Amino acid sequence: MDRGAQRRRRLRETFGPEYERTVQESPNRIKAEKELLERQKRHDKLDIQPLSDSARVHYRQQWSLIQERFVDRPGDAIVEADRVLTQLMADRGYPTEGYEQQASDLSVEHARTLEHYRTARETLHGHEKTNADTESLRKAMVHYRTVFDDLLGEREGSK
Repeated sequence: MDRGAQRRRRLRETFGPEYERTVQESPNRIKAEKELLERQKRHDKLDIQPLSDSARVHYRQQWSLIQERFVDRPGDAIVEADRVLTQLMADRGYPTEGYEQQASDLSVEHARTLEHYRTARETLHGHEKTNADTESLRKAMVHYRTVFDDLLGEREGSK
């Protein structure tokens, strides 16, 4: 197997569906792979940490309250879900300076749930413009929950 094929295989293993998405959005495979390698380099410089047990309990409690709020105020609940997810990212050590950078940074370790984040954010932004229907908001909450669970993670050694 040549170097290019080995690199491609490693990138596919690391980025999963994000690899194909990036290749499709790029003018060519080489540029896409270069972008993914740059994401890895940036990510390697970040100080990503697991949450403490007490922080995970706190976030789970916050999430339960958001889900309860969804019954009476679904639009407010997804806004709050997005806010809590962003705070969770920050507490883990991810920069939160903008959505595109968040997605890029998350793609290295959380590529399998990244599409959930994108879909939830699209619904949130659509809701901010036109008040999405309750079913769309419910689906967004499910997407946020998938990313939330992935980011919350298990503390190393506690399984």
